[in-house]
Amino acid sequence: MAKSPNKRITNLRALAAMTLAPVISGSRSLSTILDKALDAVEPKERPLMQTLCLGSLRVFPKIDLIARKLLQKPFKSRDNDVYALIVLGIYQMDYLRTPDHAAIGETVEAAKALNKPWASKLINGVLRNYQREKVALQHKLNGSMAFQHAHPQWFIDLVRADWPQDWQAILAANNQQPPITLRANKRHCDQKTLLEALHKAEVGAHLCEYSRDGITLEGASDIPALPGFNEGHFSVQDEAAQLSASLLDLQANQRVLDCCSAPGGKAGHICEQANNIDLTCLESDASRMPRVEQNLARLGHTAKLIVEDANEVDSWWDGVPFDRILLDAPCSATGVIRRHPDIKLLRRPSDLAKLAQLQAQILRSVWRTLAPGGKLLYATCSVLKQENENIVSHFVSEQNDARHIPLDNNQPVTWGVERPFGRQLFPQENGHDGFYYALLEKTRD
Repeated sequence: MAKSPNKRITNLRALAAMTLAPVISGSRSLSTILDKALDAVEPKERPLMQTLCLGSLRVFPKIDLIARKLLQKPFKSRDNDVYALIVLGIYQMDYLRTPDHAAIGETVEAAKALNKPWASKLINGVLRNYQREKVALQHKLNGSMAFQHAHPQWFIDLVRADWPQDWQAILAANNQQPPITLRANKRHCDQKTLLEALHKAEVGAHLCEYSRDGITLEGASDIPALPGFNEGHFSVQDEAAQLSASLLDLQANQRVLDCCSAPGGKAGHICEQANNIDLTCLESDASRMPRVEQNLARLGHTAKLIVEDANEVDSWWDGVPFDRILLDAPCSATGVIRRHPDIKLLRRPSDLAKLAQLQAQILRSVWRTLAPGGKLLYATCSVLKQENENIVSHFVSEQNDARHIPLDNNQPVTWGVERPFGRQLFPQENGHDGFYYALLEKTRD
């Protein structure tokens, strides 16, 4: 296994390779190691480090096919850092403005920094062969859909089956760098006031198309340095996720459950919708709950925080019914691949049935805690029907006191695609992520 990034190795590409190696092996997600890796890099080099790691993973299925054609045999797992260097070399040659000779030279030097000088000659040969054979090799591989769309074939097949008219646009959006979107904290300022503050600070930004509180930045920004961050005037939250709080139809003094709450963005938005919301945040992962607490504190909100398994209702519920429940169910995260491109490597087809079973189980469990006449909003950041409308459809058919409420019941909805149950959003270039929402009401006796 590759060494963890540390300050003793300063070569940027070597650090990127060490960061990617456990992701390639399937043992770690990028989000669990990237921050530590960035700490080992000079501040001025961090944007390039992020580009190398995130960018190469976005097109990894494509580069992986190229690299395997160029290699005579696969590497052993202990040399995944060397394979990662080859991936990074090809990525620089094809997707960055680095001249081929510079990309090759820098990648070879990175192998020396990893204390694997034997790999230098191999990497040099592989990348120079690619330089010579690039056109012919890409032409040969272009018959593969995985190569064309830079996604695993199994995922392409699923999305194509679910969305025969939209699958290509979904895959194309997944391969784009996502925008940064802010949500104005209505307790401190409104959307237009925040936009004016950003423009005054010469930060390019514009209003979101669908969220009444959202602003999309027009480039990369140092978020903590933006005006109003320390004062809690805004949160970073994708526009699709910002729709949840308004769909709950929140009223003052209501008792609300935010189930699977981390990292707390939706919880903060719930508190901003009405006065005296009695909010409970439920999260099964204890390591993620401090983030919820930090986010709420910065925004000036309070909530009851509980670390428990949502399915173990008797261990965390006090018996007082909730008026509203937001269930942001654990899912494949296939609607946010562009933000977490390692999903292309880490997710497996076998995960989906397990996730669907878990989603249905949590929905049944927390339904017990909803008051008659109360509403539950089921949400995922998935684009797959198996985790979305199929779950809700089956639940409504078996739960006698559950009624599906169309999301355009009270006002016109222009986002997403209407489904028999709920609405599906697809990831949009320069716009929102992929998401799914369905609203259920518990009927009264």
